[in-house]
Amino acid sequence: MSKFIAGGCSFTFGHELSDDEKGKIPSKKSWAYGLKPTDHEYVCTAHPGSGNSGIARRVFDAVSSHDDIKCVVVMWSFNSRYDWAMPRHRELEGTRWATISPWDTNMAADERHQALAGSEAQQEQWKRRQDLMIETGVKPFAEAIYRHAANQYHETYLSWKSIIWLQNILEKKKIPFMFTLADNSLFYKEFDHHKDQDKFMSALHGE
Repeated sequence: MSKFIAGGCSFTFGHELSDDEKGKIPSKKSWAYGLKPTDHEYVCTAHPGSGNSGIARRVFDAVSSHDDIKCVVVMWSFNSRYDWAMPRHRELEGTRWATISPWDTNMAADERHQALAGSEAQQEQWKRRQDLMIETGVKPFAEAIYRHAANQYHETYLSWKSIIWLQNILEKKKIPFMFTLADNSLFYKEFDHHKDQDKFMSALHGE
């Protein structure tokens, strides 16, 4: 059967839609599933909280693992999320990969608390995630990244590089694709375009 591959974060997975079963199965009411032709198999690689490098990695993995791919659709996410290959641990994705966001730090505790205040289920999920982050060593690493190294310029660079990388692979394989985005911060800071920061970013955007 022909494959229809979707990539993204929770917006693509379909968290909090009416058929969401605590994040166990991708929603059939998401924007991506709604685009799927009825005679195609739906392959959803979306992952909650995923950043753009993680989105690109998972879509590439799916493309490399399947035959007869008719289309790929991707909703790119927020620049500030990271995808990192950590020392191996059985609880990490593929025993290797960790999705890291500002919410994983103490600096974002107030924002996280307010966002999750209305949902006991989400609070429980987040508590399990925090315990796992501590066990795998990801939490102190996240604290260090966002305290000492994270910045918009580098995050934009990583996101655009991931987009170009996946774009080039799909074009090489002659797989039709459509890219969209969850938030304009991928390209703008308020009304200023990221490409206007310097010649390098302008050239990267041109790709």
